[in-house]
Amino acid sequence: MFETPAYAQAAGSAAATGGMAALIGFLPYLAIFAIFYFLIIRPQQNRVKQHRAMVDAVKKGDDVITGGGIIGKAVRVTDSEVEVEAGPNMRFRVLKSTLADVKPRGAPAAANDTTISKGE
Repeated sequence: MFETPAYAQAAGSAAATGGMAALIGFLPYLAIFAIFYFLIIRPQQNRVKQHRAMVDAVKKGDDVITGGGIIGKAVRVTDSEVEVEAGPNMRFRVLKSTLADVKPRGAPAAANDTTISKGE
């Protein structure tokens, strides 16, 4: 009753800018999520895909390393299990999903970059 028309119009436009302010306030969260996605989530998904492909491609004769650190040779491979020979007369079955690394037979060993001089 005591308000002028100018105050009533300002209140209506404030409601419209409130929505824009909320969007601008939400923008940093979107930027942080985008950064996390491209720097953390996506590379991890790629590593998981590569590991799954490596484990699915294991075949008889490959050198394998289990999640527990046991190194052996794949003797028999089924859909979900691998029989590993870790030594003479020492064979055990492990799930394919527990394999940490697979080295195909005949794969070259990792190069040793450190050099030792005889004079030092």
